[in-house]
Formats: sequence, C-alpha cells, structure tokens
Amino acid sequence: MNDLILRRAHVVDPGGPHHGTEQDILVRDGVIARVGLRLPKGNATEIRIDGMHISVGWIDLRAHLRDPGEEWKCGVVNGLDAAAAGGFTAVCALPSTTPAVDGRSGVGYWLRKAEGHAVRLLPLGAITQGCDGKQLAEMADMRAAGAVGFTDDQMPIGNSRLMALALQYSAGLPGGAPPIMAFSQDKHLIANGAMHEGVMSTSLGLRGIPAEAEAIQLARDIALAEYAGGHLHAATVSTAQAVELLRQAKARKLRVTASVAAHNLMLDDASMRSFESNFKVMPPLRDQVHIDALRQGLKDGTIDAIVSDHRPEDREHKLVELGHAAFGIIGLDTAFALANTALKASMPLRRIVERFSTGPREVLGFPSAHINEGAKAEITLFDPIADWTLTESDLVSQARNTPFIGTRFTGRAVGIVANGQLRLAPAYAGVTA
Repeated sequence: MNDLILRRAHVVDPGGPHHGTEQDILVRDGVIARVGLRLPKGNATEIRIDGMHISVGWIDLRAHLRDPGEEWKCGVVNGLDAAAAGGFTAVCALPSTTPAVDGRSGVGYWLRKAEGHAVRLLPLGAITQGCDGKQLAEMADMRAAGAVGFTDDQMPIGNSRLMALALQYSAGLPGGAPPIMAFSQDKHLIANGAMHEGVMSTSLGLRGIPAEAEAIQLARDIALAEYAGGHLHAATVSTAQAVELLRQAKARKLRVTASVAAHNLMLDDASMRSFESNFKVMPPLRDQVHIDALRQGLKDGTIDAIVSDHRPEDREHKLVELGHAAFGIIGLDTAFALANTALKASMPLRRIVERFSTGPREVLGFPSAHINEGAKAEITLFDPIADWTLTESDLVSQARNTPFIGTRFTGRAVGIVANGQLRLAPAYAGVTA
C-alpha cells in the first residue's frame, strides 16, 4: 500500500493521547507515521469521508469460518473479507469444524490460509478432542502453534472434572493463562428447545430454553474457576442471572470475563412470532428483562466484549421447518451496526467502541493499543451516526442467513487499515483520492 492519509478523522481512543480530537493520520509501511492537522499529501492516497471516526482495530472473539469441512458456507478468506467490511482487524476462529481444530496441524492450516490477509486470524483451539467433551486436546501444542484461547464452541463440557482440568492445565501454559471460553448452557435443559422459554414460547407452542440452563452451567464453571484457577471466559451470555453471577465473580477478584452477541442486545423473543428460522440463534433471543440486564452489564464492565457470533449456514440448513433449522446467523458484516443501534441511547460511543477493541484485547491478554505515532497501524474506520438500511449488496459474507435485510440502523463500519492494506466496506468503495 502507498502512503495513506485518513483526513479529519474523529479519534475514539480512551486512554490514548488523541482521544476526542480530530486528526489527519498518515500511515506508512504499516505504521502510524504522523498524527496532526493538515498533513501534506505528497504521494499519499487520501480517505476523506464525512463523519468518519477511527479507533484501534476491533477484535471479534467468536466467528465460525466453516473451514475445514464446510467451505461452501464461508471459508477462511470470505470470513476475513466480511470481517474487514465489518470493521474487524482480527477474528478469533472457532474450532468446531470438520474435523475439529484440536491439534497443532489445524492451527497451522488456518494460519497458512490467512497469510497475507488484512485481517489477522486468531486461532481458537478445541478444549477437548473432537469437541466431544471426553478427553483434553493437545492444548500446549496448539498454544505453541499460535492458539490464543480454547473452546468447544456450543458444546458444553458436562464433565466437571474435565472442565476443572482444562482450567488448571491452561493456567500453566506459556504466555499466561489463555481464556477457556465456555458455553454456559446445561445441555439437558436446552435439549430440543427452539427459543427462550417464557410467555412467548408458550403462546407460539414452541419448546423453550429456560434462562436457568445458562445460570446453572455458569455457576458451576465459576465455582470450578475459583477452585482450579485459570481464566474462565463465559461466551455469549444472554440472561440477567448470568450477568449477576459474573458481577459477583468479578467482585471476588476471580479471573472471569464474558462476551455477548450483538444480536442478543437488539432483538427479543417476540421476533419468533414470524417463525422465521433466521431468528433462531443459540443462546436464544430473550425477553426485555434479560436484554436490559445485558446492556447494563456492558455499561458497567461486567461484560467485557461484544461479539459477532458469526455462523454462516446454507439454505438447506435454514429453509426448513423451524424445529429442524440450524441455529445461527451471520454477524461479521453487521455487528457494530446492531450494537450501536441497540446501545446508543444508553451508552456513550467510547464505551461501545471499547467493547469491540479494548475489551477483547484484555480477554486475550494482548497489550493495550492506541492511535499514536510509531504504533502499528491496525485501525478501524466507522461512522457512528450513519442512517442506513441493510441490503443484500451490503453483505460481503457469501452466506445470507440474516434476518436484518431491510433493517434500518444507526452507525456502520467503513472499513479497516491493517497489515499494510486498506479494506473498505462495499458502500464506501471508490472513496480514495
């Protein structure tokens, strides 16, 4: 990439030297070379967009790239392309592939496929072999190969001894204890459920997934973390009970972090009245009491990060009877738009941005980053007040399992500058000068 100047960018970088100011940013050879006003253009490419804001690059802690095994749904390159359009400079890939990424070779396979892309792929290794909850995977080998954390995705580990061993063993791995990203749902309580258990599920005649399924499993995992040590990360929490359990755990100074999916902040279980399978997600969309608790948990820091929970599916797995439809929606393209629309009335912009940038870095144990001269240029470009409606042409994801086509949002990602590359969302193609 030639020299690049981001013109009159509003800097959102709490704790950084330029937070709250409007600056020109010169990027040269993948590094922020100068920060100032009215920088000379020289031979640089310029980006000038009304209302453009920038922050340190966003990191998504939870995306399924369906590779290896189901590349026709997404694949590494398409997933990273969608991440760039959604404002993410790094993405944690989930290991529940076919076969599962449960050893050094799987981590290496991902990193080779992602080599040279603007977006960094951050491998998550499986906690157990095959993600089947029976025997620990080769965590040390995967850590040495580049794994940043461990998870069995949406397969809860029912064996308490195995979960304690995972926490205990991971605590001694090089580089500090990586997060054990647990999916807090009791698999016996959620069995065959299609939506949140409550008044709406009863009225629709659909089997419900009780909030207690999350609370019971999370309470156990927190108790095990207190006993065994390590770093427990509660992935995609969705209930008021979970938020309170996390708040109490943090008050006891336990090493516990948490994330929430962007769509769980905006949609409630009434969406299921349409019987549209694209509203079928796991954990399910809850009622307003739980949504309010999630928003408050983000605001006060109980929940550390907002994630896309990107789950591409083909038509064959979604256009079926609701009970047989796969869980999940795509999220990389729209995560910020969803979260900003849901939270803008209750949270300042800087806090929303922190849950995409600072929070994920802290979960992964990465050093802090700021917009400053000499820093590596991993920068997210976004417009927090853009008023727009999502169309098919806005999606980079090759999968189309989203309920948000035709939805009006406030705020959108513009693109990223990372790994010496400029990548813009489709709506902003051609703005360079």
